[in-house]
Order: sequence, then structure tokens, then C-alpha cells
Amino acid sequence: MAAFTAHSRVLVGACCHQQQQLVAPRVLICSKRPCSSSCAPQAALQQPSSSQQHVRVQRPSLKPSRRSAVVAHAAAAYPFKKKDARLVLEDGSVWHGTSFGAQGTEIGEVVFNTSITGYQEIMTDPSYKGQFVCFTHPHIGNVGINDDDEESEKCHLGAIIVRDVSIVVSNYRSVMTLDEYCKKHNVMGLSNLDTRALTKVLRETGCLNGVICTDASKSDEELVAMTKNWTIVGKDLLSVVSCKEPYEWKDSTEDEWEFSEGAKEAAAGRKFKVVAYDFGIKHNILRRLASFGCSITVVPADYPADKVLAMNPDGVFFSNGPGDPSAAPYAVDNAKAILGVKPVFGICMGHQILGQAFGGKTFKLKFGHHGGNHPIRYNPTGRVEISAQNHNFAVDPASLPEGVEVTHINLNDGTCAGMVYPAKKAMAIQYHPEASPGPHDADTCFEQFVDMMKAEAAAPVAA
Repeated sequence: MAAFTAHSRVLVGACCHQQQQLVAPRVLICSKRPCSSSCAPQAALQQPSSSQQHVRVQRPSLKPSRRSAVVAHAAAAYPFKKKDARLVLEDGSVWHGTSFGAQGTEIGEVVFNTSITGYQEIMTDPSYKGQFVCFTHPHIGNVGINDDDEESEKCHLGAIIVRDVSIVVSNYRSVMTLDEYCKKHNVMGLSNLDTRALTKVLRETGCLNGVICTDASKSDEELVAMTKNWTIVGKDLLSVVSCKEPYEWKDSTEDEWEFSEGAKEAAAGRKFKVVAYDFGIKHNILRRLASFGCSITVVPADYPADKVLAMNPDGVFFSNGPGDPSAAPYAVDNAKAILGVKPVFGICMGHQILGQAFGGKTFKLKFGHHGGNHPIRYNPTGRVEISAQNHNFAVDPASLPEGVEVTHINLNDGTCAGMVYPAKKAMAIQYHPEASPGPHDADTCFEQFVDMMKAEAAAPVAA
């Protein structure tokens, strides 16, 4: 035994005098020879004899005042930020967590997203306007933030909720941490919260309004009242996130990231002029259209249909977007005026706008579809696609008129995920084929839209 103590830690590898300094007033017994005369054993230090195996020494107790000071010092030295924020839901439940990003009080509809990757793309998707996103994946922020994965000019969501926000960033493209990014864009973050339990509540109860607050002066009751006096239903958010003036989009998917042979072939052929309605359009949707040989003019959500038709496009695109589709009747009216005149393609909110323009109705889902792993069946062939989705409303297929064919079904809940109306030269899907983030299975939808425009261009002109 190199060294031992009674009721004390052993510091191995230090001489007697050094150990005395480090752990005094504990008594140490060193089995080595004295290091020097300066380290000679004192009265309390002695070599153990063969008959003496243990030395029992009464350890002096700390006075209460001294003990309190030690405890206070230990608490002050706690290395992690303590829980300083709350998520209060309209059902009255209070979820405590640790804040990051912006500070203050924010209200929104709480939804959960099952994607494992792509948190930056999710945060910059305008379709999340008015919502808080709870990530079911437990570890968020590990690849930081880069300049290339933005899906719009800013973050539109109100807050993100995560189990653990990474304190270490490891990615060659990263330019800042998630915390820094949230501060920059005034987005609140809440971590150290049981996101699995929260997700189960949302699945059982449905989407709930919530308030995230870092202001300790506000009572839980006051925050609950805020949630009950707010709703996303009936709110027109398209005009909030849309561009204000038309603009041209040129960029296609970079060669490094291009994965579709069909896109490469289409890009080498004829260019088709497309007018895209911006209901909250994502950059990667525009890139995919450009990659398939489209020349794109983006117009605001309320841009008059007659001005669009005056541009004489080969096709018209209706984009994704946030909120309640029934709260944007102007968008439905514009779609009605364009249907049958030009080939049209709608994604997500565009799918819901076209559904209403066909004569159908929309309804709110219990907890929506948010994630990158939703299975979709393409009815004509039986092919199953894994899709990325982000929407809280759906088209009621029973309300659609004769002539509209439901082509895609969500295999999780049987809702309408795609439709075509051949007589009106229209196609629409309820999910995101641009794969940002998400799988590439549905990228063929862009190719189908191009094929529609090709067929229209080849059709004989009526006398």
C-alpha cells in the first residue's frame, strides 16, 4: 500500500508535505521514506508498524457558518445554466426548461417535428410562421449554422423546443452556433425539457397553443389566459411571409448536391417560363424548378391572376405557406381564374388553395404532419414514397367534384396527399418534394410538372 488515510482521500504520487498542503486538516500516512528533513513526520504523521494497520483520527467538523459558505460556493460554481424559462400550454400544464436564443415572451401553436436532420432548413421554412417547433430528435445544434442551408431570408417560427442543445459544434460549413443564430434572428429557444412527454401530449390532445416566457414576473395563470385568447385558425399568414414585389429567380441546385439525372436532362432542353406564387416559398423549391429547366418569376401571394396571365407563362406554381388556407380567399380566386388556362402545380399550401379552387373544402388536422419520414402511396402504380411534410390542414376528398382524382394517400392516417384535375390542367401534392430537409423520393413531381408544360406546348392550337 503506497499510501492510506483514515476517513480521508489518498493523493498518490505527492510527497508527505505536498499532501498535507492539499488535503489538510486530513491526516496522511506515507509508506515511503521521508522525502527530506523538511518532510519529516510530525506528531500526527508516522510510519505504520506491522501491528498498526489503521489510524483513526477524529476529523474536525465545520462550523455551521463555514458549512453554509462552502455550500454557497459550490452552488455558485455550478457549470450549467439552470432552468429559467417556461412553456405554458392552454391545457394549464407548465413545462420548465433552460432558455437559449432570444429572451422575452412569445405565443404560438406548438407542433412536433420528427426529422432527425435539417433543423436549419426547418427553422427558415416560412410555413412555420406562428408556430413553436418541438424536435423529437433529442440532440439539436451539433452541426451549427451555415450560410447555404437557409430556406428563406429569416426565421419565421416563434420558438424551438429541444431536449438537448449541443454545446459543441462540429461541421466544416458552420459559421455560428444555434444559440447565436437564435439570438440574431430573435427566436426563443427552450432546452432541458422532456420533449418525448410533450410530444405524447400533443399526439393525444392535438396541437395546443403555448407561451414561452423568460419573465419570472408573469404568473402561470396570466400566461394560460394568453394562450386561450389566441388562435392560428382563420389567420391569413400568406400575406405576412410573402414577398412584396415580383422578382426573378435564377439559381439551380449546385452540381455538388444535384442527384437527379432527369433534372440534368431537362436543364439541357427547352426552358419553360413559370410564374410562382409566393405563399412562403422555400429557396430549394425554386432551385429544383430551375434545375428542371424553368425560368422563374416569383410574385406576391395576392398578385392578380390577370397580370400573371399577361406574362404568358408556360405554367403557374402555387407554393407552400403557413396558416389556415380558408383565410386566403384572394388566393383561391386567383387560382380559379388560372385553372384550365395554364398548367398549374401546387405544393402544400398550394395544394390546399387548389383544392378549394376545384370546389373542395379543407379541415384542420389533429396534430398535423411535420417531419421527414411520412409514407405516401402513389395510387396509379402503388409506389410508396417517403416524404417530408409540414402542414396542419388537409383537403377533404369527399368534398371534391367529379373529375378530380386523388392520386396520393398518406399511409399514416389515410388523408389526401395528392390530386390531379386533368380537365383543368392541374396537379397538386400535400408534401414537400424538394427534399430540404428530407428524402428525394418525390422529386419526380417537378419532372411531371415539366411534362405537363411540354404536352401543353405540343398541343395543337384551337381554331
